[in-house]
Amino acid sequence: MATYQELSKFLADVDRRAFKYAMFAVQDEDTALDIVQDAMLKLAEKYSDKPLAELPLLFQRILQNQIRDYFRRQKVRSMWTTLLSAFTSKDDDQDERDPLEVLEAESSSMAFAAPEEQLNRERVLAVVEEGLHRLPARQREAFLLRYWEEMDVSQTAQAMGCSEGSVKTHCSRATHAMADWLRSKGVEL
Repeated sequence: MATYQELSKFLADVDRRAFKYAMFAVQDEDTALDIVQDAMLKLAEKYSDKPLAELPLLFQRILQNQIRDYFRRQKVRSMWTTLLSAFTSKDDDQDERDPLEVLEAESSSMAFAAPEEQLNRERVLAVVEEGLHRLPARQREAFLLRYWEEMDVSQTAQAMGCSEGSVKTHCSRATHAMADWLRSKGVEL
C-alpha cells in the first residue's frame, strides 16, 4: 500500500510527462490538463490502496482510458453539433482553433546552456514533436510508452491492451518513421 507521501511523489514525478502524452493525443492544452487531472484524481481515489510498484501501469491505463473517453464524447458532440449546425446561419461567428499550436518545451537543464546550444536543442525538440504528431495514434502511443515512459514490452502491451508482438511492430514502425523524419529534416542524433 502506497503512503500519502509516496502517492504524492509519484503524481509529481509523472505530472509533466502525462501532460505531454495527453497533449500529443488530444492536441489541446486545456483538454490535456483536464484529462491528466482527472486521471490523477481517479488514481488517488480508487487505487491509493495499491502498492507503489503497481501505480505506474495503473496510471497509464487510467490516462489512456481518459483520453479514449474524451474522443468518444467528442464523437457524440460532433454528431450533435453537425445536426444542429443546419439550424444556424452561416454569418454566425465560429470558434476557431489553431490545430498547429505546439507546447513550448521547458527544461531547467537548458537554463544555463549557451544560447546557440539552447536554440539548437529547441529546434531539434520542435522537429521531434512534429514527427511524433505525424505518427499514427497507436504507433505514437507505443513509442511514447516504450521510449519516453521507459516501460518494457510486456508493460507496454498491458497498458495498451494488446499483444507484445503488436507493441514491437508499432514501436519498430514508429522508430523507422521517426528516424526517416529526423533525417529528412537534417537532424543527426
